[in-house]
Amino acid sequence: MAKLNRSNIGLSLLLSLFLANFIIHLEASHQDLNQPYRTGYHFQPPRNWMNDPNGPMIYRGIYHLFYQYNPYGAVWDVRIVWGHSTSVDLVNWISQPPAFNPSQPSDINGCWSGSVTILPDGKPVILYTGIDQNKSQVQNVAVPVNVSDPYLREWSKPPRNPLMTPNAVNGINPDRFRDPTTAWLGPDGEWRVIVGSSTDDRRGLAILYKSKDFFNWTQSTKPLHYEDLTGMWECPDFFPVSITGSDGVETSSFSENGIKHVLKVSLFETSHDYYTIGSYNREKDVYVPDLGFVQNGSAPRLDYGKYYASKTFYDDVKKRRILWGWVNESSPAKDDINKGWSGLQSFPRKIWLDESGKQLLQWPIEEIETLRGTQVNWHNQVLKAGSTLQVHGVTAAQADVEVSFKVKELEKADVIEPSWTDPQKICSEGDLSVNSGLGPFGLMVLASKDMEEYTSVNFRIFKSNDDTNKNTKYVVLMCSDQSRSSLNEENDKSTFGAFVAIDPSHQTVSLRTLIDHSIVESYGGGGRTCITSRVYPKLAIGENANLFAFNKGTQSVDVLSLSAWSLKSAQINDESMSPFIEREDSHSPNQS
Repeated sequence: MAKLNRSNIGLSLLLSLFLANFIIHLEASHQDLNQPYRTGYHFQPPRNWMNDPNGPMIYRGIYHLFYQYNPYGAVWDVRIVWGHSTSVDLVNWISQPPAFNPSQPSDINGCWSGSVTILPDGKPVILYTGIDQNKSQVQNVAVPVNVSDPYLREWSKPPRNPLMTPNAVNGINPDRFRDPTTAWLGPDGEWRVIVGSSTDDRRGLAILYKSKDFFNWTQSTKPLHYEDLTGMWECPDFFPVSITGSDGVETSSFSENGIKHVLKVSLFETSHDYYTIGSYNREKDVYVPDLGFVQNGSAPRLDYGKYYASKTFYDDVKKRRILWGWVNESSPAKDDINKGWSGLQSFPRKIWLDESGKQLLQWPIEEIETLRGTQVNWHNQVLKAGSTLQVHGVTAAQADVEVSFKVKELEKADVIEPSWTDPQKICSEGDLSVNSGLGPFGLMVLASKDMEEYTSVNFRIFKSNDDTNKNTKYVVLMCSDQSRSSLNEENDKSTFGAFVAIDPSHQTVSLRTLIDHSIVESYGGGGRTCITSRVYPKLAIGENANLFAFNKGTQSVDVLSLSAWSLKSAQINDESMSPFIEREDSHSPNQS
C-alpha cells in the first residue's frame, strides 16, 4: 500500500467530507432513474424486504431503530432477522450489523417482532417473538454484550430462552402468541408486559405477564384487555399520555392523575392499526377504554391508509413520544423483486392526546425541517370553482407542503346522505370531474403535466343530517385518491378516506403532505386524521413531477396560506457510507 503524507490525508479527508455532504444533500431531481420509487428521506434498507419497526429507543444520545428484515430477498422469508440502524437526529441513519438472527431452538425459524425496555440501571433489554423448532411462537430475551457501546452493535441471547411459551395448561394458541410490548413497572415493583393473541372464536387478547426480575415471567389470570370478534391482535402497544400539553410520558410513569392510557392493536384481519383511550388501574391491572372497542367503520385508527404494525417509544431527551409505522408496497411482488426492495417506515411522528381527550394527534417530528431547502409561499389566494393552480419552484417529487383553507359559504354544502357512514366508500365513489358544493378541494401531488397521472389529497364539506346533535352541524371528509396515480394498472390504487373532527365554521381546514417519490403522507386538521399512500407513477417521476392546488367544487375556497419546501435527501443506510451492511452473497445461496 502506498504511503500517504499528512497533506494527502487532509486532502483525502476533505474530499470524503465533501462527497458525503453531496450525497446527504442530493436533491430530488437527481433521483436514480433506475430506481424512481426509492425515497429521499423515509427509512429503508439499501435492499431487500423490511416490515415491522421493532424496539425504537434512545440510548446514550443515540437513536436506535430495529426492524424486521429479510437479508435474502425482496419478499418476506421465514428466516427474518432484526435489522438495526442508528441515528443522532432521527433523519440520517447508519446501518449496524443485524442485532440477531435465528440461531437457537427458541427462534430457529425466525426472529419476529418485539420491543425494548430500558431497565432502571439504564440497560436496554429486548423481548421478542421467536418461532421455535416446533414452529410455535414463544417469547425470548436478548441483552447487549457491551452496554458502554452507544451503538449497541452486539447482542446475546441468554440460555434461559424462551421465557414465555404456549402450552396445554395456559391454553394459548401456539400460532397466535406474538409481539411483546415495552414492559412497565407497577407500584409493587414488578414488571408487566402484554403479548398479542386471540382465541379460536376470534376473541382478541392482550395477554398480561408479570415478573420481579424481567427474566422469570408469570401469566396473569386475566388479560389486560380483550374484545370479542376482533381476531388476532398483533403488535400491541400500551402507553400513557398526558391530558394536558403535548409532552410525552415515560412508559412506567406512576402518576395516577393527569394521564390516560392508550392501547393500540394491529388487527390481522383488516391490516389496520386501531386504538382506544382509557383508564388503567395499576393496582388491579385492568384497562377500561372510555368508549369501548368500536367494531365498525368509525373505530379510531392511527392512519387510514397503508400503515401497520406501528410502535412508539418515549424520547427522554426531548420529552416526547414518537411513533413509527410500517408502510408496505402497493405494487405486485414481481415488481418488488425487480427493484430489489420492499417496504418503508413512515417518517417518525410525534404523538400526543388532543385537548378533547377523545383522539390522538400526530405530526412529523421537528427534525424534518433540517432537510428543508427552497421555499414557496402563497397568501390569501382564491381557488375559484373548478380551478387548478400549479405550485412552481419546489421539487415536487420530494417536498413538504402545508396549506390552510377557509370556506365561507358553508350553507351551500351538500347534505350528507344518512347511508354515507363509510368515508373510504364515499371517497372511492367520488369523481373529481363531478361538481359538488364544497369540494373536493386540496392538492394534486406527483402529477404529470397533462394530468394523465396524479394523486389527489382533498377535502369535502357536508351538512350533517344529525338533527339531534347541534354540535356537529358539518362533516369534513378527507380523501387520498390513488385511482389515477399511475398508468400501471397492476398496482393497488385503492382510495382511502376518513372523517376529520373539525368544525369548518370556526376552524380552518388544514393539510400537511409529505411527498417522497412513492409515498404520500398526509395530515389533516392539524394531525387529527392521517392517511398514508404508496404510488408508482410512470410519467410523474423526478423532475417530471408537478404539484397543484385545486378546487372542483361549485363554490370558491380561500387558500389562507400555502408553504411548500423542497426537501433534501437524508443519508439513510447508504452502503458507501457504512461497513456494516450484510451483503446478499454472504448468505445462503437459496435466495429469493
